[in-house]
Amino acid sequence: MSDSADLRGNDPMAGRQVGQVLEVTTGEVANGGWCVARPDAGPASGPVIFVRHALPGERAEVRITEVATRYARADAVRILVPSPDRVTPPCPVARPGGCGGCDWQHASLPAQRALKATVIAEQLRRLAGIDREVTVEPIPSGWAAGARGAGLGWRTRVQFAVRRDGVAGLRAHRSHEVIDVGECLIAHPSVSELGITKRRWPGADGVEALAGPAERAVIIAGGRRVPGGRGAAGGRAAAGGRGAAAGGAGDWADVPADSVLSRGRNGALTALRGRGYLTQHAAGRDWRVGVGSFWQVHPGAADVLADAVLAAVEPRAGDVALDLYCGAGLFGGVLADVVGPDGLVIGVESNAAAVRDARHNLRDRARIHRGDVAAVLRRGDLPPARLVVADPPRAGLAREVVDYLTGPAGSPGAAAERFGYVSCDPATLARDLGLLCARGWALADLRAFDAFPMTHHVECVASLTRR
Repeated sequence: MSDSADLRGNDPMAGRQVGQVLEVTTGEVANGGWCVARPDAGPASGPVIFVRHALPGERAEVRITEVATRYARADAVRILVPSPDRVTPPCPVARPGGCGGCDWQHASLPAQRALKATVIAEQLRRLAGIDREVTVEPIPSGWAAGARGAGLGWRTRVQFAVRRDGVAGLRAHRSHEVIDVGECLIAHPSVSELGITKRRWPGADGVEALAGPAERAVIIAGGRRVPGGRGAAGGRAAAGGRGAAAGGAGDWADVPADSVLSRGRNGALTALRGRGYLTQHAAGRDWRVGVGSFWQVHPGAADVLADAVLAAVEPRAGDVALDLYCGAGLFGGVLADVVGPDGLVIGVESNAAAVRDARHNLRDRARIHRGDVAAVLRRGDLPPARLVVADPPRAGLAREVVDYLTGPAGSPGAAAERFGYVSCDPATLARDLGLLCARGWALADLRAFDAFPMTHHVECVASLTRR
């Protein structure tokens, strides 16, 4: 009998349906903010239920929210035997059917970090064959006020979705439903003071709020064209793009932001008031960061990660360093400080706005190539570099980066002796570490940081050396 026929005749999720309520004991934590449970009558290796709003070792009633071929998803709707790590979520919408932004508000902060450490270690074991104890380190608050309590008030960039009635809120978990959250407790006070959720945004698809140490910006996305002259500064293009339709939001003139921009259907940004960038501060200096460019959302993260990257690659005066996915140039900048005028830093970035920022921030200190990292490496015209740093998106390293770092003797990548890998996804980090360690590299150190409290997200910095 074929495997497919066997599956049809023995559906492991037979009898499970959305809305069904079961009583289960939750087991280990899984990547993504879930705990794993199995039906009481089933085998230990049987089909799993991924349970949200639970903690390991709890007895709970769970309601099925999704059924797939080999697993189901569920929300813990009633806790019968709680974990000692359970706390009351500070946010009233951090609950089943509520906001999907936070995964672990029902766990103490030390427990959250332990859960994240367990996930990282499990991904390393499963995907890379690496057994390693992991500790997730807290991040100092930076310029966050911290008035809301530990683990709250840190997020300096929040994307709000807008309902048809103009209410701005946050989406439910794995859903397009927009939840009226009132005030997001993990948002930095400077973001909350913009009052995004306290006003209506008719005709807009979304509103994004950003804060720096001394200024704030709002981006209005989609919808009708914003009428000219209502607090507008001429509607000039910002961060690439002209002729873009502005997002509708009624009268935005009284929004207390230094800059207001619209994002057209094609993604282009148009400045309606102010300028298209914020000034961020890290590593002892200011950085120009366009509102469309990437910057760490936790106020203390940029400093911590910059220090961790320097420790990972151990730069020396005169070194050549390659900064892949360089963004606005944070890591390239701290490397340039060490390698000095006799060294060289080369950044590669695909986002046009970020390239402009990096060239401004690192003028006379680094060379910045605009282009897809994989395409730039395929060209083969970069000089050999002893040090390589990469901070890729969640999808992880492009295969060309792995090939570059593991190329034969005499190839440009063969000169690399140390590699610093900054990752926001434990699964893709583990996948890439497995590939690199199978082809001549060794994991020398790995640090993990709680850059996103109350959520399942975590930031890692891996240090690799040639074997």
